[in-house]
Amino acid sequence: MRWVVLLRGVNVAGVTVRSAALSACLQQAGFTGVRSVLASGNVALEAEDGASAQDVRSRAEATLRATFGYEAWVVVLTPQRLAEVAAAYPFDRNDEQFHPYVVFSSDTGRLAALAAEHTANTSESVALAGDVLYWRCPKGSSTDTPFARLSGAARWKPFVTTRNLRTVGKLLAVAEGS
Repeated sequence: MRWVVLLRGVNVAGVTVRSAALSACLQQAGFTGVRSVLASGNVALEAEDGASAQDVRSRAEATLRATFGYEAWVVVLTPQRLAEVAAAYPFDRNDEQFHPYVVFSSDTGRLAALAAEHTANTSESVALAGDVLYWRCPKGSSTDTPFARLSGAARWKPFVTTRNLRTVGKLLAVAEGS
């Protein structure tokens, strides 16, 4: 079965995980068809039939921790779910003034809490949609808007990871074999 694995907190804050080393690590853990996308912790891979998302998550986190020596957290989903998430983006994805993002979580309760803590403002848009949160922020400010500062707080680190919608599209193309 094909899976998408989104790593949290790699290639930032001193945690460097190169794509080739990431792929080799996951292959040694027994995953096949491992393909990394960009240098920000995006992987498409295959696990044996019958493996659940939790099985893939547990095995990936354990091998990342052992291989790279950092507190690894990942979000795992199917390519089909990733396609649904991308298609459902509720804001204008072609507005040249804004960046389109998706916030993924391994804990939907924490994601709902994050959304509830966000205070609406005129510079960005946030919309909770079940197991993802959609975010649109002005170009050039994806690290300094109120939501960026809130979602980057240490208490969310084990649970959420953010991807640009364009990155989601590239990952989806690889996961679907395009």
